Amino acid sequence: MEYLIRFAQQHESFRLPEIEALATLAGIDLEIISYNDYAPYCIVKLKDEAAARALIRRSILSKDIYELWGQGSTYDEVHADVRRRTPHLWAQYQKTPFAFHVECFAGKRSHSTKMEIIQSFSYVGFTGPIRLKNPDQQWWVMEEYVSDVEAATPEGMPQSAEPRKIYLGRKIAEGNRSAVDKYDLKKRKYISTTSMDAELSLVTANMAHAAPGKLFFDPFVGTGSFIVSAAHFGALTLGSDIDGRAFRGSADGRKDGMCLLQNYRQYGHMSQFVEAFVSDLTNSPLRRAQFLDGIVCDPPYGVREGLRVLGMKDGRGKQPVYIDGVPAHYRPGYIAPKKPYGFEALQNDILDFAAQTLVSDGRLSMWMPTASDEDVEFPIPMHPNLQVLSVSVQPFNNWSRRLITYRRLPEGEVSDVSLARSKADDLGMSADDLNAFRRKVKT
Repeated sequence: MEYLIRFAQQHESFRLPEIEALATLAGIDLEIISYNDYAPYCIVKLKDEAAARALIRRSILSKDIYELWGQGSTYDEVHADVRRRTPHLWAQYQKTPFAFHVECFAGKRSHSTKMEIIQSFSYVGFTGPIRLKNPDQQWWVMEEYVSDVEAATPEGMPQSAEPRKIYLGRKIAEGNRSAVDKYDLKKRKYISTTSMDAELSLVTANMAHAAPGKLFFDPFVGTGSFIVSAAHFGALTLGSDIDGRAFRGSADGRKDGMCLLQNYRQYGHMSQFVEAFVSDLTNSPLRRAQFLDGIVCDPPYGVREGLRVLGMKDGRGKQPVYIDGVPAHYRPGYIAPKKPYGFEALQNDILDFAAQTLVSDGRLSMWMPTASDEDVEFPIPMHPNLQVLSVSVQPFNNWSRRLITYRRLPEGEVSDVSLARSKADDLGMSADDLNAFRRKVKT
């Protein structure tokens, strides 16, 4: 059966990957019938209404989903399609309190014209009371026009006073966009300048299949944006950071525990918090065994200072320093020495760590920055034990960042890594050698 998803008109390249990830998580057979990056409407084929509700209930980028009653390029085509698809459904809604709405994407209709459109569907024979507030059923007429954004693209169609596509749908269920407001950083107790915004943190958790009974980890936890979002969906969470001050907060904050915990308390997720500890990815105390269900992270870009990892520049140890008879590295507030680290070495280490610690079919969702005008084709970091599922792009002025989602392949399966990055970047001793993105942003 065909259904229509109405997306939020933002983060367009994330919308289908999120829906496909949720379908996989719920075990739903999903077929994409039609979709346009420049419009909010997507027609999909699902088994039944129960599958439609299960698919949409935790989607962040979907507003709602509709049972598709008809579609066409003109109202004559729409009415013919409604009469073909739905006569067997009319009787069950005949006396139900209902509401009819008309939405025009990238176009306008006067109030009188909207009323004429609604009246044109009177043949369905609904006699129940019209209730605009809290109706039992809602029908939406959705008109899709060519937007000015699409018209400005090289392949764009010319704009027209008439819609290019018209849909009629019965509203089934709403998505989970209310979570974006709940986790808004403006309302959160503990954040930093690098905290990921709530919407994309929640989308990242969806891409990685955060769910009850799963264990999620962020190796660059900071103020906990990703693991708080994973906890929202019921996952158990833990994180680490090379700088403990990132999740511990100020001295005042430690009176009530780590400041990261304040976010868990704020949202009522304390039962989903496992631990946060000081570590970098190359010196993690976590055992190298397949026990994590998901890894979500936004690795440090190294724009301001260059990347760092624990250790001495010359690779040799250092004689311990004692303060009042206690080794300095045992004292509270100790900050371990760090050495320069390569950007691509960091990415390769993340993939190696994920391959070693994710369970079969576990997921890694990793953010990666790139310069928007790089002359070479974007090279996706790859690993033979990880399958690339999706790459979604958030563009900015002269750079962009990508969310790459991987699946840990079962033992015995290997992915094709022939298109992987080939540059060796094990040392990264010079800041300008780190990546094209850093050089671009610095200028």
